[in-house]
Amino acid sequence: MDAAMSTLSDTGINQSFKSDLPETHASVSSKLKRLIDIVGAVIGLSITVLLFVPIAVAIRLDSPGPIFYQQTRCGLLGKRFRIWKFRSMIPDAEYLQHAVQNQAKGLIFKNEADPRVTRVGKFLRRTSLDELPQFWNVLKGEMSLVGTRPPTVNEVDQYDLRHWQRLTVKPGITGEWQVKGRSTIRDFEQVVDLDLRYLQHWSVRYDLLLILKTIWIVLLRHGAY
Repeated sequence: MDAAMSTLSDTGINQSFKSDLPETHASVSSKLKRLIDIVGAVIGLSITVLLFVPIAVAIRLDSPGPIFYQQTRCGLLGKRFRIWKFRSMIPDAEYLQHAVQNQAKGLIFKNEADPRVTRVGKFLRRTSLDELPQFWNVLKGEMSLVGTRPPTVNEVDQYDLRHWQRLTVKPGITGEWQVKGRSTIRDFEQVVDLDLRYLQHWSVRYDLLLILKTIWIVLLRHGAY
């Protein structure tokens, strides 16, 4: 609980519900879940190494700028970490977000035809290849293969107690939101509902089921843009 309060202060969350903070979820202390994360991360990073050169070349030829995109996100109990992806947008895209219509409701931002996304970026997103560098976050223990959607700092700054429950587990590369609709989910509260459902139903077996479903959905390219 003390760790949660310390992290809460660091993120600027409303201090009024400090005493009501939930404890960390049982999945956080599961050694088997962590073992699966490590094995999955090693496999994922091996695939990343194999695909790195063609992806990097395509990104640089299509759009000037860095190969990787990094952003500060909030993980377990709101602890901040730097998430990694292959860059799918033009450089400094976050500074142009105000000029793009938000088609989502609540604390998330989505636009199906976001003009900041590059041509190669569209392919990377449809195939989920842009997510491959996140296996490094999993190996470091900042994320899990399966968890809740990793939120931005600005998003977490506006959380209420119900939203904060999502941070009692590590964020995941995949999760309920990924297998239930991915980018087609445009209501923040629906994302929260799915994340809380994951907390309620969690087990190692359930994680493995979500991983298998994710692989199938990625191969079919369902719900991605």
